[in-house]
Amino acid sequence: MTDLLYQTDSYLKEFDAKITSTFQAERAVVLDRTAFYPGGGGQPCDFGTVTVDGVIYPVTKVRKQGDDVLHFLGGDLALPAIASAAYGILDWVRRYELMRTHTGLHVLCGTVFRDYGALVTGGDMEPLKGRMDFEFETMRGELVREIENAVNKEVAQAREIKVKILPREEAFQIPDLIRTKINLLPEGIAQVRTVEIVGLDLQADGGTHVRNTNEVGRIRVADYKSKGAMNKRIYIEIE
Repeated sequence: MTDLLYQTDSYLKEFDAKITSTFQAERAVVLDRTAFYPGGGGQPCDFGTVTVDGVIYPVTKVRKQGDDVLHFLGGDLALPAIASAAYGILDWVRRYELMRTHTGLHVLCGTVFRDYGALVTGGDMEPLKGRMDFEFETMRGELVREIENAVNKEVAQAREIKVKILPREEAFQIPDLIRTKINLLPEGIAQVRTVEIVGLDLQADGGTHVRNTNEVGRIRVADYKSKGAMNKRIYIEIE
């Protein structure tokens, strides 16, 4: 089982670990602990490097597999041995841009839910841009401008972001914890990680976020599209 350091400290840029297993064909290693986010919920995985015995391996992909996190290593050097000490370093510029983007999307989600009661039907992101789909019957330019103004007012409020890991029973007593049209949490999950933008939004979420909305920057609605009778897509960029 990999200890998921990013769940409790999104700002951890470097970490020590030990290699617990290797996958030769895939050129992947499992670490006993990691700050690399393995992707999920629309947030891409992290990149960076892992150094073992002075050899620097580029981390080209990260993926969760059961309770383990696989780190895929680029290049053609032999994989390090099991039980070797490893030192991981994130591509912090990219990670931090994703954190700002992810929090920006939560501001958008929280604002739209509060003001219009619309649930999320999908979403995706890359550094400093993303999109979110909502259960809206109609979408027009005037409404989009209202949403853009409202989300930037929330960013300017400098709202604190709090992360908690709660027992499933306690978490599901929180009203409106699931903001997506479909509950994506597995049935057997014992603990639920929640992300709260204090005074605006509280959701189940596994990704990485900034500590305060004032780190997000200005949110610009770059475009919007109809993706169905009750599905409207809003594209944002972080400036």
